[in-house]
Amino acid sequence: MAEENAQERTEAATPKRQEDARKKGQVARSRELSTSALLLVSASLFYVFADHIYQNIAAFLYAGLHLSTPEMTDSGDLLRHFARMLTMATWMTLPYFLILLVAVMASGLMVGGWVFSTQSLIPDFTKLDPISGAQKIISKHGALELVKAVLKTLVIGGFGVTLLWAQRHALIGLVAETPDHALLHLMRMSGLVFLILSATTLLIVLFDVPFQIWTLNQKLKMSHQEIKDEMKESDGNPEIKSKVRAMQREMARRRMMAAIPKADVIVTNPTHYAVALRYKEGEQRAPMLLAKGADLIAAKIREIAAEHHIPIVEAPPLARALFHHVELEQEIPASLYRAVAELLAYLYQLRVAAPQQYPPLPDSWSVPAELDKRD
Repeated sequence: MAEENAQERTEAATPKRQEDARKKGQVARSRELSTSALLLVSASLFYVFADHIYQNIAAFLYAGLHLSTPEMTDSGDLLRHFARMLTMATWMTLPYFLILLVAVMASGLMVGGWVFSTQSLIPDFTKLDPISGAQKIISKHGALELVKAVLKTLVIGGFGVTLLWAQRHALIGLVAETPDHALLHLMRMSGLVFLILSATTLLIVLFDVPFQIWTLNQKLKMSHQEIKDEMKESDGNPEIKSKVRAMQREMARRRMMAAIPKADVIVTNPTHYAVALRYKEGEQRAPMLLAKGADLIAAKIREIAAEHHIPIVEAPPLARALFHHVELEQEIPASLYRAVAELLAYLYQLRVAAPQQYPPLPDSWSVPAELDKRD
């Protein structure tokens, strides 16, 4: 039971899962929004351009039914007349068609945005499975879709009946008008009713858009194990990362050892720690730490220093402070300036003194007590 609960998808989708789903074309889409936009734009065009549409229809019917005797008897003339009528109908409807096309495309991008996925173009024949289709119908999602369909029918049907009842006197009064005025008046009333009914579909949209977003979020939810697997995949295998860090440490150690011949002095503990310092007056503000190590690495530093005739000075407090408080290729802190200056002064005395007159090693070094970390 505990294992089953661990696999339950109770966690919100991670950004990576959302991005992967988007690449597959899985984004929130509201068909109700597209349908409502199509109806609203159509109704608005029909209501605003009712007079123009009526005139175009009248002109089209007149031109279509006004045939001369040769056109009715000659098949070639009849085909040419049919082509003219087809061209006329195309130019009459093309502007409206383009406007509706733009409206449908724009409404489709309002929820989910623009997504192009080649995977969504591949046919999924599993959707033809009647068993899975029946399961979707009786699922929670299917029940909500049923509620939405019933709600749509009640809202639109209720508004439709109300509007027709409110227009009953005007509809009856059409019989007293001339045919032209009656048809134009009927188109205007139809356009108004169509527009109001289309506007009522926005109530469905206000319900459907959050529902589609919620449905997608539920579908993309993840289990704790899926999140762990994704993090492992994103961060990399721990064993591989450990090997990479080991390689990086080895490369850093080799670079450090290669820098030791450039050092001016090696400060030791005398055997536990070894620190290599370099100072070029006029080029550096303060001495820089080129290498440091403990135990075997310290021994290797001393060995390389001996091969390159670099002075090795035993200064345990200073060696400990440098080892613990200064990183590689960093200048020493100001708190150690005095102690290092004493070290450099001692080295200068060694260089200028005769072998039989070497100065004695200082008994103490000016290392602050808080920096002298003893093991």
